[in-house]
Amino acid sequence: MSTGSIKDKHQRIIVFLLFIILVLGSLVIGTLNKISTMEKPESVEEPTIEVVEIEKVEPVGKIAIIIDDFGYRNDAVSDGFLELDAELTYAVIPGHEYSRFMSKRASKLGYEVIVHMPMESNEPGFGEEEYVIEEAMPSTEIERRMIKVLDHLPEAVGMNNHQGSKASASERVMNVMGLVLKDNNKYFLDSRTTVETKAESTMRSLGVLTGRRHVFLDNDPAEDLIQEQVKVLAAKAKENGVAVGIGHVKENTLNVLKNAIPDLKEQNFEFVFISEIVE
Repeated sequence: MSTGSIKDKHQRIIVFLLFIILVLGSLVIGTLNKISTMEKPESVEEPTIEVVEIEKVEPVGKIAIIIDDFGYRNDAVSDGFLELDAELTYAVIPGHEYSRFMSKRASKLGYEVIVHMPMESNEPGFGEEEYVIEEAMPSTEIERRMIKVLDHLPEAVGMNNHQGSKASASERVMNVMGLVLKDNNKYFLDSRTTVETKAESTMRSLGVLTGRRHVFLDNDPAEDLIQEQVKVLAAKAKENGVAVGIGHVKENTLNVLKNAIPDLKEQNFEFVFISEIVE
């Protein structure tokens, strides 16, 4: 074959390859243009979730329970009270072996702590001599003892009276106590151990947040009678919107409350701390 023929053949091959390249290039460019000009798919709207507000059901009534005499014991009974599933207020009596320990423990577990203040009774009493408030005591001594107790139990947010049928009937005594409570931003709950009490009226006149006891739960220690008193407490809460009951660190009281608290919650009663209902 001549040199010219070979050269022509090479040229034809090159031209053919260039043609193929042009065709392929056109196809690629066309495809890319088609892709770039394709309409974007319409965005899919997220479904709207309608938020339905659940209507808050008002409680049948508010129940505030104080358990007096914490500080005397540290045993299975006191442990049981500190395991109850409710907002309960524990009144710690000062000056006993477990007073500070139980005050700190109850507060740490989320319960409310108040001072169960020893006050002179018309009946013979004993114990807490260095703390008890007596009716004939000078005002300066009443003030000193009040401050001593508040320092002794710093977790306490308020106070109620332990006994005190004689001292709480004295307007002067309650006035001195009220001024100390007011200066220290503490409330007072009148346990009403006498019909002659001046505690509530005096505290209110001073502007101290105040409440009163409506039902004693366990003056009679029989479980069936404690159960009846709990029913009385619930009825008062339903009738008046709120009711305050006072019980003690006793085994029978604990047994009743273990069952009564869940039952009352199911009936839509609300348990509250005393600080939530004083005014």
